[in-house]
Amino acid sequence: MTTEHLLACEIIHKIKGRVRIRIKALKYLGSLKSQVEKQLEQVKYIKGAKISSVTGTVVIYFDDSLAQEDNLMALLQNTLNAYLVEIYKAERTFNNKNVTIERKLQEETPEEIIKKIVISACLLGYNFFKKAPLNPVVGIRRIFNPNTMAIMSLAGPVISNGIGSLIKNKRPNADTLSSSAIISSLLLGKEKTALTIMIMEEFSELLTVYTMKKTRGAIKDMLSVGENFVWKLEANKTVKKVPIEEIKKGDKIVVHTGEKISVDGTIVEGEAYIDQSSITGEYMPITKKVGENVFAGTIIKNGNITVEAEKVGDERTVSRIIKLVEDANFNKADIQNYADNFSAQLIPLNFLLAAIVYGATRNIQKAMSMLVIDYSCGIRLSTATAFSAAINTAAKNGILIKGSNYIEELSKADTIIFDKTGTITEGRPSVQTINVLDKEMGENVMLAYAAAAEETSSHPLAVAILNEAKDRGIEIPKHSGDKVVVARGTETEVDGSVIRIGNKKFMEENGIQTEEYYDEIRTVLSRGEILIYIAKDNNLIGLLGVTDPPRENIKKTINRLRGQGIDEIVLLTGDLEQQAQTIAAKMSIDSYESELLPEDKAKNILALQSKGSKVIMIGDGINDAPALSYANIGVALGSKRTDVAMEAADVTIAKDDPLAVPEVIGLSKNTVKIIRENFAMAIGINSFALVLGATGILPAIYSSVIHNLSTVLVVGNSLRLLKYKLKS
Repeated sequence: MTTEHLLACEIIHKIKGRVRIRIKALKYLGSLKSQVEKQLEQVKYIKGAKISSVTGTVVIYFDDSLAQEDNLMALLQNTLNAYLVEIYKAERTFNNKNVTIERKLQEETPEEIIKKIVISACLLGYNFFKKAPLNPVVGIRRIFNPNTMAIMSLAGPVISNGIGSLIKNKRPNADTLSSSAIISSLLLGKEKTALTIMIMEEFSELLTVYTMKKTRGAIKDMLSVGENFVWKLEANKTVKKVPIEEIKKGDKIVVHTGEKISVDGTIVEGEAYIDQSSITGEYMPITKKVGENVFAGTIIKNGNITVEAEKVGDERTVSRIIKLVEDANFNKADIQNYADNFSAQLIPLNFLLAAIVYGATRNIQKAMSMLVIDYSCGIRLSTATAFSAAINTAAKNGILIKGSNYIEELSKADTIIFDKTGTITEGRPSVQTINVLDKEMGENVMLAYAAAAEETSSHPLAVAILNEAKDRGIEIPKHSGDKVVVARGTETEVDGSVIRIGNKKFMEENGIQTEEYYDEIRTVLSRGEILIYIAKDNNLIGLLGVTDPPRENIKKTINRLRGQGIDEIVLLTGDLEQQAQTIAAKMSIDSYESELLPEDKAKNILALQSKGSKVIMIGDGINDAPALSYANIGVALGSKRTDVAMEAADVTIAKDDPLAVPEVIGLSKNTVKIIRENFAMAIGINSFALVLGATGILPAIYSSVIHNLSTVLVVGNSLRLLKYKLKS
């Protein structure tokens, strides 16, 4: 869907001072209709505006001495553009509701489906061993015997939904295809064929239902939002340990160092360093003070706070993430693969041919053969085999593709969105710049002092410094206990000298001057690095620049993606503006948004889709889960990806090499190319068989041979994908 399609204007009728304009977006305004009307009427040259959601038109009364029709159309488009995300969501929901009527498989349990498979298998065994009657009954009378009635009963939900789609939706769905094959087989006396089709269908449903159940469970298990019990602050200022379920809006809870925050709320007492990476994606813990908001699922790295609960239970941010993921899984745009679409369109042709043959010959067997020798078998198998082979090849290369429709969507993508931390970058801060300001001191000595001050800290910046010292083989000198000042830094004593390491404010509060090193400081900050000051006693002795380095091969990955026709590459991150700007510039990324919450990322996805973009979202964390679900294709990348990201994603890349992304897109494009070749073969050969069979030139047995030959050809062509080489 493109913006131009939704906002394309057409003048239906006009007279002096009045015009009726058709624009499709008006059909999907819903409750926004009156708001848009009022907004239009506020324009000085518009006297009145009336929108019809049924016809998708608006009647505008205006002063024609101040404006022309072109001005009105431009104004209308600009006005609706502000609501484009809501309009696009409404259109997608409408299309999903009206394209097909599909059974809700998530309402069936795996146990119920297994029971149906067992019963079908028993009936299939019975039909293999029963003796064929001397004068078999064919046609509609075959339905009314215990054997076929049992088969019809098992196939009831499929047949009911298939017919229901035809009646209510005026078009067939996947169940209509199965229903046609099952009923045709029964009418021709081929109970074994009908049962085989049903078993295959039920087995497919079993895998689908199991996957749905597993995905929902994994999301809820992995998004553990906090402690089972919390410390509630009572009215008498004592604390009491209570179950999280007892906490209500307005209650105050006390959270200590190392604990998870279990509610969304506001800090009313205390100060703490809080790791918000599970929600925002920013890898650095940040300081939170009285009056600032905190989120359930985040962890206190240092400090104690009292939080007044504002959102509890399902209202919490992390619970909204669960809902976003689940809603997207069940309301994702209805991407029909080639087989479903094309086969559904050709089903009426088979019925028409059957009717024509019966009318001409009065021979029910010849008429029924028009349904046996149909397009749907070859077309469906041509796609199924190709998709299966592609998924197999991807799996052998450490890439899990969750469904065949995602391969088709990968081939269409024109926009890729990257998360930053752990996707474009490694997610592990490291020391990039070492600037010794004391000319009599070496780098290793300065790093030894810094490591001494940070030795007992688990802060990501401290880990980066300690790793640098370890890589250089630096021995950490003996020192006194470390004194931590929250949101400032740490200090220790080495050989009688006080070593301080931290931010600029920490230095200033201890009387250490930094102004004379303005140029050195500005140089580090200009590279987007986090600046750490190191002082000995009252003198600044060095600067460290810490950053999260880009992944190996990420630049090469972006270049290859552009070569595959990706028009736009976007960075969406919860990290700070400076870090986002720096990495976007280094990677030549087209645009970026920073300091985003998970729901903000999802809104950005929808905004791009509303403009016609086919979006791939690549991420690795819990905070990426909603965006991964709302994108046309969600890709979870790397061995460090969270399980919830993997469950929310449509494609999971188990290895850390981002070059796998362009390779899997290349595989998808090759798969679609082979499917098109299969379509040509299946349609051509089966058309030949149907024409000859309908005219009586070719006996039914030979028509069947030709039909099965097309199947062999498309399978053989599809199996070439098993040998496809991924280069990453």
